Amino acid sequence: MSNADLENVSCSPRGSADRILMALKTQGPLSSAALGKQLGITGEAARQQLLRLGEQGLVVATSEAKGVGRPLQLWRLTPAAQARFPDTHANLAAQVLEIVRTHMGPAALETIINVREAETRATYGRKLVDKTELSARGAALAALRSDEGYMADWRKEPDGSFLLVEHHCPICVAATACPGFCRAELDVFRAVFGPSVSVARTEHIINGGRRCAYAVRQDVA
Repeated sequence: MSNADLENVSCSPRGSADRILMALKTQGPLSSAALGKQLGITGEAARQQLLRLGEQGLVVATSEAKGVGRPLQLWRLTPAAQARFPDTHANLAAQVLEIVRTHMGPAALETIINVREAETRATYGRKLVDKTELSARGAALAALRSDEGYMADWRKEPDGSFLLVEHHCPICVAATACPGFCRAELDVFRAVFGPSVSVARTEHIINGGRRCAYAVRQDVA
């Protein structure tokens, strides 16, 4: 199943994977057996589909105790999957930003960006306060960003630098309408890693890239 197939899940999805996503969206967490019954396939076939969706970061399983016996494994959508359903809020956000720009002026829009940046920086600062090593701090940041729907990865490169990759942008519509949000996010990353670390954006979704990527390197004193 391609990303294009998932970008606009319709009310009558055709493929089993799409139907699973729709069922989890409308009914909440379900077991593979329950999903299989709804789809008219075996529970094992549903489980295999769920495993593939899990590899794509779209579903996750949790165990729930149900009396005596083995815990029941329930599957739910991840934030990344939630972001793939049609959402008029994104277009509304872009419209509101344009209204602010047109009727209140660029200064008002800049205030919105600055407030969001300050709040994000403060939130990340609180959650990463105990992560002092660059590798641990980056991994924790990637986890936070994934929780927000960015599908982020953090890895070490052969030259000793690190790469922060975001495979999805949940604010893409707003960022396209107002690139200042992307500038602010880069400033947040630089603040999170501190003055002794350089952060450079190397790929950018709103400029046609497949993903957003950031090269992170410890500066040599």
